[in-house]
Formats: sequence, C-alpha cells, structure tokens
Amino acid sequence: MMKKNILIPLLFLLPNFLFAQPGIVVDANGNGNFKTIQEAINSLPNDDSKGQRIILIKKGTYKEKIFIDKNFITLRGEDPKNTCITISLAREEWRCNNKDDYGTAAINLKGSDIGLENLSFINSYGKDNTADKEIKCAADSTGKKIIKPNGHQMALRSFNTTRLIVKNCIFRAYGGDTVSPWNTEDGMFYFKDCEMEGGVDFYCPRGWALAENCTFICHNNNAAIWHDGSKYEKSKTVLLNCKFTGDDGFKLGRYHRDAQFYLLNCSFAKNMADADIYLVPTANTLQWAKRVYYYNCKREGGDYTWYKNNLPADFGINEFNIPWVYDYKWNPVKGEEINAAASSTAAEITIKDTTDPIADNMLLYQRKNGGWPKHFQGDRKVDYTKTLTAAELKELKDGFDAGIDATIDNEATIKEIKYLVRSYKAHPNAAYLKAAEKGIDYLLKAQYSNGGWPQFYPDFSSYRSQITYNDNAMINVLNVLQDITEGKNDFDVIDKTYIPQCKAAVQKGIDCILKTQLKQKGKLTAWCAQYNAKTLQPEMARKFELASLSGSESVGIVKFLMQQPNPSKEIIASVNAAVEWFKKVKITGYNFVEIKAPNETSGRDKVLVKDEHSEIWARFYDLETNEPFFTGRDSKPKKNIAEVENERRVGYAWYGIWPAKLINEEYPKWAAKWKVNTATNN
Repeated sequence: MMKKNILIPLLFLLPNFLFAQPGIVVDANGNGNFKTIQEAINSLPNDDSKGQRIILIKKGTYKEKIFIDKNFITLRGEDPKNTCITISLAREEWRCNNKDDYGTAAINLKGSDIGLENLSFINSYGKDNTADKEIKCAADSTGKKIIKPNGHQMALRSFNTTRLIVKNCIFRAYGGDTVSPWNTEDGMFYFKDCEMEGGVDFYCPRGWALAENCTFICHNNNAAIWHDGSKYEKSKTVLLNCKFTGDDGFKLGRYHRDAQFYLLNCSFAKNMADADIYLVPTANTLQWAKRVYYYNCKREGGDYTWYKNNLPADFGINEFNIPWVYDYKWNPVKGEEINAAASSTAAEITIKDTTDPIADNMLLYQRKNGGWPKHFQGDRKVDYTKTLTAAELKELKDGFDAGIDATIDNEATIKEIKYLVRSYKAHPNAAYLKAAEKGIDYLLKAQYSNGGWPQFYPDFSSYRSQITYNDNAMINVLNVLQDITEGKNDFDVIDKTYIPQCKAAVQKGIDCILKTQLKQKGKLTAWCAQYNAKTLQPEMARKFELASLSGSESVGIVKFLMQQPNPSKEIIASVNAAVEWFKKVKITGYNFVEIKAPNETSGRDKVLVKDEHSEIWARFYDLETNEPFFTGRDSKPKKNIAEVENERRVGYAWYGIWPAKLINEEYPKWAAKWKVNTATNN
C-alpha cells in the first residue's frame, strides 16, 4: 500500500510568505480596486523584496490575456468554476506575427514564485473553430497558413519561471499543450487538486513537476501527458493520486527526448488504450534510457499486461517525499498555516511559522567537519524523510567526529547547502543558516592548494583523492561558491565575510581547470573526468572509467568558464579550444538506441544504428587519438560498444548529446557578448 504520508492533504505556501500583506481585489463589475487582472498586476512594483503579493479575483468571466513578468505574485480566485480567464487563440496563428510564445496562452509567465488558486484558464479556439482556417501569415514563406482546430492551444505557458504553485484550478483547451510549464534549466512546478483537459500532450512540463490529486481529461489518441527531462538526469514529472479519463482509446503518455515519469497511486479509465508511456522515434539520443515508473496504479476493468510496480531498485516508496521531487532544492509544502480573510477591498494573510522537517534531518546528518555523506548504513542513500530509531541515531552519531564519509559526490553537501539557505529564508531558523555556512567552510577546507577538489574529504583512499570533474562534482562546488560571491540563488543570506574567501577559491579553481585542460601536440582539447591530485595527470577511477577525454564532463567545465565576468584571454582560449574539440569529435550519421533483447538478463540492449539526422558524442575518447572507446568491468578498452558486457552496456551513458546546446546556442551568444574571436588561438 502507498505510505500514508504521501496521501494526506498537503498545505499550500509559496516561499517568502513572511508577514501579513494587504491584498488587491479585482472585480469585473467595478466593486474592487481594478476591473481587469492585468491592470492589477501592472500596478505592482517590480521590487519584490517585501514577499508575496496577493491579488484577489472576484467571480466573473475575464476575457483577457494575462502576462506576469514580476516575481512573488499570487492570483487567488473565489471559485474555479465561476472565476474564469478565457481567450480563443491557436499557437500557430500567434506565431505568424510574433517571434516567440509569450502571449500564446491565457496566462503567460516569466516571473518566478508564482501562485494560482481557485481559477479557470480556458483557451476555447478548438471549440470556436471546428474547421481548418486559412490566415495571412508573415512568418510563412507563402504568406499564408492553414490553422487546424486541434493544433496547439495553450491555457498556461511559462518561460524561465521557477517555483510555480497551482491549487484548485481548471485548465481547458481543445488542442495540444494546454498546460505548458517549460523550463528545463531550473523549472519547478507544483499542481494540486487541479483539472486539466485537452488534446495531445496537454500536460507537458519541462524540468521538475508534481501533480497531486489532479484529474486529466484527454481528447486525443496519441498521448495525455509528456515530459522533457533532457537537461538534468534528476529532473522528473511525478503524478500522485491522479485520475486519467478521456475519449475512447486515449493513450497515457509519450516523450520525444530524455524524460522521467513517476505515476504513484493513479487510476486509469477503462477506455484508456492498451499502451504504456512510449518514446516517439526522433533524431534525439537518450542519455539515460527509458525511465517510466509506476506504483500502486489501477485501471478500471483490470490492469494491462505491461503495467507493473517497477520503481527503481535504489528508490523505495517509503523514501517518497515532496522535496525529493525537486532534488531537495525546494519544498512547496512547508507545513505553515495560512489564514485568509477577504473583504470587498482587501485581504490579510497571517502565517504561523514552523520548522522544516527536511532541514531538521539534514542537521542530524552533517558531520563535524561540515560535510554530508551520500550514503548511510552501507550503500543506502540518505533519506531525509526517515525518522531514525535510537540505534540508527547512535550509529549516525558514531561517524560524526571522523566525518570520513563526507563527500561532494552525487551532489552531497552541495544539495544540503542549497536547501538549507532556501529553507532559512522561509523559516528564519538560525540553525539552518549556521549549518549551511559550516558546509561552506567544509568546501573551502577541502580544496587543494592547486585549486582542485577531491571527491571525498578527508577520506583519500583509492580514487577518492583524485581531483574530480566526474558527474560535475568540482563544478557543482564552484557554482555554489560563485553564487555566494554574487549573492544569487538565495545565497545573499550568507555572511558577507565569506565573499573574499569564495572569490579566492573560485579563482584557484579556474586556475586548476586551465592547468588540467589536456593538449594534443601542443593544442588544447578538453578534460579528463579525474586527475592525480599531485601531478595533475589524467587517471582511472572506477574499473570502467579509464583515463580519457570526456565528452560529458567537459561540457559543464566550459559552461562554468563561460559564466565568468570579463573572461581573461586564457579563459577565452580555453573555451574556444574546447568547442573546437567538441566539433572535431562529433559523431554524425549514427544514434545510440535502446532495443528489446529477450535473450539478455536485463531484457533490453543498446546498439549503435545509422541515422542520417543524428549527431552524438562518446563519453570517453582516447587521450591521443580522439577515438571513442568503451570499457567493461575488466578495465580493458574496447573500440566497439558491442564488446562490453550487457550489464555495463545498458547501465552507463556511453553516448549522449551533451555538447549540442553548448555549441549551437550558448557558445555563439557568449562569443557575441564578449566580442570573442571564435578562431582558436592556442
């Protein structure tokens, strides 16, 4: 059975609800501060330092398009069935005369920390237009375009928004992409008690998303839900206690690129198609294989044969908690109480603050040296939702003084510091800030004099002492330290005395990066995933991770260098050379795909196939020849992935598209910004 703590009702709170705020009332009949919602939004100052701003919306139909490009705004309606924002617009029609989607939906979001409550957002284009329509279209080479009644019609579209909380709302359209919260970089979205309706892919988040107690109504036989989790391995869409229904033969979901689905305790209508969530064949290469997980879901009339409880081996249902969805970067449900009292002219919100149980548990696991472990009791992942027994607490405390398990691997220590500073801003508990600063002390102390960081500190056994770029370990540290120097991403709460220390550490880190960029015949190329801490020479880590040039980790390094203000000539030369190397080793005309393999124990396999539209990169390249190679647990390099045992072949990201966005989008913008000569000079 589902654990009770994920089924109980959850309380709603946006970050920075720190004190009472007067509200603004919108009433279409003129009995409020404003008649239109957009006027109310426009009246708010851009300065969002005073916390959440509440706009109360009285019952009525508001035929207007909403734009929110400010932060910390909540739109709160009286009743979703009778408080409606409605437009009639096809996305394709909007794009004929506009360069992007900002304005294609009933509500368009660019601000962050946004709340929506008790409202309906309707795009009625597909209902109002039942036949194809030809329109003038400046963006089309023919000057005209055919608009179909079942094309893309958005009720909600977000851009760089993060931390969106939606409660008790209705989203309805009659085409695709009804609810489109899009931000693969750091988008975090929470929907609770909502109803969503539309055509193909009508709920299609990009990034991290949780839908709880929501109803999905599908009018298309391709897919109801969709996800894009291609930027980060841990991004995911989670659907908890949700209900799926729709027209006969509707399919549950699909994805076109890397995605990760968790459906927990959901129910499916009897007329749902006999089809699992599926990959649509495209030129995109999956970095992390199929990741579609179910637990305790039921279909009316009986489950299809493909359905089974199949949570990942390293994740149990008892480990589920809301912050886990967002990799402990955010907790939209904090346990505070909200008391709202509305009148015709104003509203008051009173907050009763409480502590954050996730943050409290993080304090227990922090070691005396300031770092955190990634495992507890052997290889068990640390679970910050678990209440420890007396014996477990004693075992945890026994490792406190030595702190031998403290690490930056798998984002340990990094994710705790990030979470604690954010929690401190929502719950002014001095212990959270103190623990975060102690974690920063650990990072500063762990840095080598040459600027690198080991994977573990103070445990220098085996490859733990190596300067570690693998899985972006060192780059994650540098990003946090740079955020501290710039006061970004909630690190403005850190004591300002840390700024000069962090600046110095970042500069040393950059020096190490530049020193470890490998050369071939005097020409700069890319980086190995790990180096000897003393000689700065490439080294082997795990048995299947030989010394090599990395097609993956090198991307994170280059992106960090490109973040630097006023880049030096050394940084410019380094970035130019790495990008040139990425272009040189690109593999065209092939794709790395997963196939069914009933003869293998895993039941699946991965193979390299011809694909004229595909561009991919290998994870490992020979240090001298730039030839891709692959390694099993025998530590012997192989030129063909088929020579590696199946367990490793399907269990590791041997090929990927890691540098694609860097080369095609980010690098050209960076070069233009700094007027960089893109001809490599090294």
